[in-house]
Amino acid sequence: MDRESLSAEITAAMRARDKLRLSILRQVKNELDMREKESGRQVEPAEVVAALKKVLKQTSETLEGSIKVDTDAERTAHLTEQVAILEAYLPAQVGGDSLRAIVKRVLDGAQITEKRDMGRAIGAVVAECGGNCDKAEVARIVGEVLS
Repeated sequence: MDRESLSAEITAAMRARDKLRLSILRQVKNELDMREKESGRQVEPAEVVAALKKVLKQTSETLEGSIKVDTDAERTAHLTEQVAILEAYLPAQVGGDSLRAIVKRVLDGAQITEKRDMGRAIGAVVAECGGNCDKAEVARIVGEVLS
């Protein structure tokens, strides 16, 4: 996703009067505006995905807190919908057998054979996936392969 498509999605949400989608997309836009202001340049598509992930993480943490406190069911439902909206805009996560194949290929290519190099292996796998993977799952698979 790039900045223009985000603006188009915001416009579509306004026309559809989808307040929930509009609210969460504006949060992403605000995050991008802050990044542009700090760096003094236009954001790249990878930064749009990073902003989506940041807002998703913040919203997920708020949702977890809302579930733990269990005080407002309407707020929890609202946050759950926002998380689903954000996840729909993110690229598909690499997982399962394809992630296991990437881990094996990276470990073989980098000649990593010991557990002490796990951090380097995880970093290389995440870079290979373009950040579209669950780091905890990568760590689990790397640990299994190296043991």
